[in-house]
Amino acid sequence: MWERLVNYSLVRKFVHLVVGLFYWPRLSIINKLRIEGAEHVRKLPKQNVLFVSNHQTYFADVITFFAIFSAIKWGRKKSLGPIPYYLLNPFTRIQYIAAAETMHSNWIARFFLLAGGITVKRTWNEKSKEVRKGLDPSDTRKITRALEKSWIVTFPQGTTAPFAPGRKGTAIIIRYSKPVVVPVVISGFSRAFNKTGLKLLKRGTKLTVTFKAPLELTYNEPADVILEKVMDAIEQSKHYMTEGKHQWVSPEAINS
Repeated sequence: MWERLVNYSLVRKFVHLVVGLFYWPRLSIINKLRIEGAEHVRKLPKQNVLFVSNHQTYFADVITFFAIFSAIKWGRKKSLGPIPYYLLNPFTRIQYIAAAETMHSNWIARFFLLAGGITVKRTWNEKSKEVRKGLDPSDTRKITRALEKSWIVTFPQGTTAPFAPGRKGTAIIIRYSKPVVVPVVISGFSRAFNKTGLKLLKRGTKLTVTFKAPLELTYNEPADVILEKVMDAIEQSKHYMTEGKHQWVSPEAINS
């Protein structure tokens, strides 16, 4: 029943509308969102596209992606605009990958899951210290089926901690499904919002979402090589860490 609701177009549009209207002032008025690389998004095919991005909050990142895709669909290029008219007919051929325990933790997460969430089991559980290699076969099938008919947003690090190592599951999906892989770099969200992305911490923050050109990949390369290219493209590799880019700022530092 729940999976049917997730795949029902009208339900998705309703969730996109409600969540989008709630977040739009935070992204366009209270803070200033800047979109870069919209031209790369407009050229993409209708399916088998995987957006790989760094991660700064649990929910605000994904919600922003959804708002941007709807805005681009209606001709916006650099910002979400002064009036979010595009939310009346949002872009819904998009799904996102999230940890099952996160998306089932409360009613807000469950509601947002209806926007197109694909839940997977974590490869590492902080509480139990359980480590699993690769993706669960059922998770792989869910992602593969979704790519056949839509776009997917994923965060290879699986955590909001900056410069955390990428998870090999992303590379496995890339090798298996051979999608168009679009790197995305986001910044400012860890300053503007708390870790969940539901609480506003700072006003007037410059938020940026940069879409890069699709990666040129040889899909039969080892997963480690593919993952290394992905992490470098989203500016979370060791090279970028030594440069000190995209540094995460704690709420304590912001409020001090």
